[in-house]
Amino acid sequence: MSKLLEGRVAIVTGSGRGIGRAHALELAAHGAAVVVNDFGVSLAGEGTGESPAEEVVAEIRAAGGQAVTNGADVADFEQAAAMVQQAIDEFGGLDILVNNAGFVRDRMLVNTSEEEWDAVIRVHLKGHFAPLRHAGAYWRTESKEGRTRAARVINTSSGAGLQGSVGQATYSAAKAGIAGLTLVAAQELGRYGVTVNAIAPVARTRMTEGAFPEMMAAPDGQDGGGFDAMDPANNSPVVAWLASAEAGDVTGRVIEIEGGKITLENCWSHGPAQDLGSRWEASQVGPALRVLIDAAPAPEPVYGA
Repeated sequence: MSKLLEGRVAIVTGSGRGIGRAHALELAAHGAAVVVNDFGVSLAGEGTGESPAEEVVAEIRAAGGQAVTNGADVADFEQAAAMVQQAIDEFGGLDILVNNAGFVRDRMLVNTSEEEWDAVIRVHLKGHFAPLRHAGAYWRTESKEGRTRAARVINTSSGAGLQGSVGQATYSAAKAGIAGLTLVAAQELGRYGVTVNAIAPVARTRMTEGAFPEMMAAPDGQDGGGFDAMDPANNSPVVAWLASAEAGDVTGRVIEIEGGKITLENCWSHGPAQDLGSRWEASQVGPALRVLIDAAPAPEPVYGA
């Protein structure tokens, strides 16, 4: 395998299992030194006492790579700062941040509790903000001191955040927030040599198997070498390239990966418009808006609708 990331240092959050694990292994295979973060929680975000990150680190080291474990709660501001500092102390710097950690507590909107809402928003949205904030501050300092790094951030949004998903109001809101955060961070951090992109992965994980069991089922004959479109590892080559110095001109993008298909998402963009040139009367709004709706493409269908 090419050494696309030789000499680069990465943090991958939530990388003890699933998509994050695949990312950590892929980055290491391309030469990156990896901080493998995993808080050790259940699908619902409850502590389990397990340390799956240790297994990932052992696998990377057995293949000749460099890796260390980290057990930070990425939504804890101080623990996120310490995680960034660990990468700097262990490997001499930080070049790549892959924000991946998260969990689900799926409910229909009218059945969602305040506690469930707060927990999911905290881990997904604050869990992206806190590491990004501390990594960004480090890269700003490096740039100001004449040591600008070709730094890369890859966030994890979702089709649920871009198109919506029935029964996942909280998760969808968090993932939509991550897409918005990506756009702002790309603009703010670009002056320091940092690119910020997001992926919207489609894969079989603990989170998706329960929600979409038929869609996520492994194909018959998988052991015979057939292509498994839901394999979490399908997403990781895109992350590896976005994490490379080669990807320096790509920022503020959201990329969906489904099996062998890569889709560049348009997200929110201005559509048809009508400028009255003065304040609208309520009676005028309906006819005008219906003309705009007829001129615009239909929205993407909500998952599960």
